[in-house]
Amino acid sequence: MGSEVKCRVRSGKQESDGKALLETSEIIFRGDFRLKIPFTTILSAKVVGDELQLETAAGVAIFELGASTAEKWREKILHPKTRIEKLGIKPGTRVSLIGFEDQDEEFLKELQKTEAVMTAAKNGLPKECHCILLRTDTKQQLAQVAKIARKMLGAVALWIIYPKGQKHITEGDVFAAGHKAGLTDIKVVGFSATQTALKFVIPVKKR
Repeated sequence: MGSEVKCRVRSGKQESDGKALLETSEIIFRGDFRLKIPFTTILSAKVVGDELQLETAAGVAIFELGASTAEKWREKILHPKTRIEKLGIKPGTRVSLIGFEDQDEEFLKELQKTEAVMTAAKNGLPKECHCILLRTDTKQQLAQVAKIARKMLGAVALWIIYPKGQKHITEGDVFAAGHKAGLTDIKVVGFSATQTALKFVIPVKKR
């Protein structure tokens, strides 16, 4: 879930009030016209007074955000968090992988570089597990959530990773699976260009 603010935006000859949304890998504006600017297309980002000025190959887009917000957004655009950082994984974090097998080699390499302790949860969750990553591609695979939840202890986090923008498995399906298992959702991040990750934990009063 990104950071959203009401502001005025100028882009070329277009100018409008609306809402700007800073996502993990792009900035979106919805007003009398719409903009979608991936971070990878931004050639320069600078703050001038109350404005965030973004230069792309298509031209300059100016967001009137206020000096403080403009600076925060510029920093996030120029130095976005890695997905490892967004998932809260650090050296020594005990991570259980479910549904990955040999898929997503790039992500597995990122985990190895972080020096996280990885285990495949085939026969139940290992003791002292800090983080569970459940990769799901179908609604049927969400049936695993209830079984996993029964074995979770303390503040362990369950990240459910699922495809973006698909009808066969939706954000609503993921929320429903987590809540039905007695878990609370606390965070959502972009896992990749095609996947989203939702974080669930045991409610504090039940730990």
